[in-house]
Amino acid sequence: MAYLYEIFENPIARQVLAKIKIPDWISDNLKFKQRPYQQEAFKRFIYLDSEDFDPKPTKPIHLLYNMATGSGKTLIMAGLMLYLFQKGYRNFLFFVNSNNIIKKTKDNFLNPQASKYLFKNKIVIDGREVVIKEIKSFEEADSENINIKFTTIQQLHLDLNNTKENSVTYEDFENRSLVLIADEAHHLSSGTKSGILFGNWEDTVLKILNSNLNNLLLEFTATLDYESQELAEKYKNKVIYKYDLAQFRLDKYSKEINLIRSNYEDKERIIQALILNLYRQELATSHNINLKPVILFKAKRSIAESKKNQANFHKLIEELSAEMVEKIRATSTVPIVQKAFQFFETKGLFFNDIAQRIKANFKKENCISANNDTEAETNQILLNTLEDENNPVRAVFAVKKLDEGWDVLNLFDIVRLYEGRDGRFGKPGKTTISEAQLIGRGARYFPFSVEEGQDPYTRKFDEDVSNDLKILEELYYHTKEDSRYISELKQALLDTGIYEDEENSLTVNLELKSSFKATEFYKTGKVIFNKKVRKGYNNVSSFADLGVKKKNYNHTLSSGHGKMTGILAQDEVYEPTGNFEQKDISIKDIPNHIIRFALSQNQFYRFDNLTKYFPHIQSLSHFIESPNYLGGLEITFSGTKERLTSINNTDYLMALDGLLTTIELEIKSNITEYEGSDYFYDFIHKIFKSKTIKVPQNSIKAEGQFDLVSQSDWYIYNANYGTSEEKEFVKMFSRCIDSLKKKFKDIYLIRNERTLKIYDKHGRAFEPDFILFCKPIEGERLTYQIFIEPKGSHLMATDKWKEDFLNEIRNAKRMIAIDKEHYLITGMPFYNNKNENEFKKTLEQTLKC
Repeated sequence: MAYLYEIFENPIARQVLAKIKIPDWISDNLKFKQRPYQQEAFKRFIYLDSEDFDPKPTKPIHLLYNMATGSGKTLIMAGLMLYLFQKGYRNFLFFVNSNNIIKKTKDNFLNPQASKYLFKNKIVIDGREVVIKEIKSFEEADSENINIKFTTIQQLHLDLNNTKENSVTYEDFENRSLVLIADEAHHLSSGTKSGILFGNWEDTVLKILNSNLNNLLLEFTATLDYESQELAEKYKNKVIYKYDLAQFRLDKYSKEINLIRSNYEDKERIIQALILNLYRQELATSHNINLKPVILFKAKRSIAESKKNQANFHKLIEELSAEMVEKIRATSTVPIVQKAFQFFETKGLFFNDIAQRIKANFKKENCISANNDTEAETNQILLNTLEDENNPVRAVFAVKKLDEGWDVLNLFDIVRLYEGRDGRFGKPGKTTISEAQLIGRGARYFPFSVEEGQDPYTRKFDEDVSNDLKILEELYYHTKEDSRYISELKQALLDTGIYEDEENSLTVNLELKSSFKATEFYKTGKVIFNKKVRKGYNNVSSFADLGVKKKNYNHTLSSGHGKMTGILAQDEVYEPTGNFEQKDISIKDIPNHIIRFALSQNQFYRFDNLTKYFPHIQSLSHFIESPNYLGGLEITFSGTKERLTSINNTDYLMALDGLLTTIELEIKSNITEYEGSDYFYDFIHKIFKSKTIKVPQNSIKAEGQFDLVSQSDWYIYNANYGTSEEKEFVKMFSRCIDSLKKKFKDIYLIRNERTLKIYDKHGRAFEPDFILFCKPIEGERLTYQIFIEPKGSHLMATDKWKEDFLNEIRNAKRMIAIDKEHYLITGMPFYNNKNENEFKKTLEQTLKC
């Protein structure tokens, strides 16, 4: 059964989508930068709104976004709201199935002081400010702003079907174009599933939608049962985007999930989790990462049970001692726990220090509960701002009120304080499914970076399993050892798509060949790279050094010249016609007092600010007169012959304002806090070592390409656990080796495996997949060092900056002398199987074969 979202995957649709530009009134007014999949969500809606295709949904439009927990569905809602406002919509009805989610959503949409507020401080669309306004009824709505009514589906259903004074009625919707936005929309299909549509919530929503042909219903959910024939039939022409948890995790936007299984009783299991909590905190601090990790303690059934857990916890914290911590060190066989204790020892933290820090972190005032609707609603803001610096909460006690609508990034441990299971015939029961949903909430990634250029919002250490910081990318679920329960929980997690079973991944040893380690190249060879350093401007002595283009600024003089078109005529680009002429005027020929006045009107051109970027400016006069700065620029004035002969001081000032603004924007777009340093070297044997990596089982990566590389003297490792594109590159290279050996005596291809980084002029880190070394048989003592990056077609556009960086390295033709030897450092364009012949030709030209 074909779904609407599948239409957007065909080649023609992909070409159209690639050309769609997200309007400025979306990107400029949202507080948070949009990720690629969020941009895709916007583009699909714009495509549907602006293109004709078959089968295009008919009016009134009803769409569903099936997007993973943590993928930013509310940001999509906010962006679509801005888009629809510009298209003429003013009235929005937001509804969900619980009050606590309403409270959180209001904060996101209405409270500029909230950390998760979605918009910029001032929303400007088509040149005028727009306000997000909460209304109680649509009678309060105005035509100038975005009017939102927030409600639960239950309350909406009651209001419409039990009319009373000041409540919403169906008639309120008949003469208004309305956008309905439904969060957690899987709750809205009870009628479809039961086969009885009349009189329920679903019926109410559809009546509102159908009250006006111009209405839209936009549903959002992370959960859609594609196995249900009834739901499949309902949504096949409505699911505009499917970006589920499986893809979300594969794209590295979530934490990975680990189960901590032990035979400890509750008390010891809690202490073990507290020790790991402290380890995360101290480890993050040692790397200048501001992290306050949170633990959730999960009760099974009742509020009374959860309250008892909380009371027992407070008693445990009061009594926590060095002896209790030492017992965990002596008895726990969990490797990460032992690693935590080793870390504490290196920091001089002993058992008593550990106990005291835990006691300080988990005081009573730092613990809250969310056991029922009242508590969940009262503590909603605290629960949804756990990452904020001024939020003291370290522990949350709950039964099941946080399975939906909970936005949390710094939850790292969930402790299950009960035993047993409710599955039957090997299938997960309701409790286990609920636990999997809660884990999905906790799997949201906590953003951090340790190097300039790293994406703070994605996992960084999937293949570097020994890296200490990997624990900051993992959520631990603590439970008693119970093989049947673990099996059912894994199945529930697999069903949600967020968990990859250990049986589905392999830990493999990537080993340097002993034959390579015996070579002179391994013992004495060097590899050239650079580091990230803070940007310095000492070498900047002109506009050109900061990327200001040597091009005249164009200024059109005011005149009565114009044209008249019909009001419905298509907009045209205005170009002067008739007797318009142009005249170039050098800045140095403009009266000095006008230049100085123009500079004084712009804070950027204060002398103390200019010297931050241009340290060699001696004075403001030097900045105005020097050919390296303003003195080397001209303004092209366009106008009638008469106007060009009568340019006045006001004209000069307006032109200078435009020129100075253009220069400022160019400078700001080209400055960065960090940059790549000059190149230096280290020895091959110090940088490249044998290591352990993790690869997906039964995938192309798991196929180590042993038959090709294990016996090849030019490949330094025993295997290539790369992508399909990387393996195709190695195959191509193997076919070139005989030709290369006619000219080069030392040929070594090194798969980088995230060992070595290089940094571009913006300080962005790049880990080339391969580094090729070639040393000629005859002639000068020269070694070619070539950075190579195979890249799948689907990633070429996203990673274009990397190819640009490789081309910069190539064009620089950098030669570095080391101990009477010379290293030529260069880069190659991306390798792709489809452009293999072009790549080979470029490689041959580089090596002068």
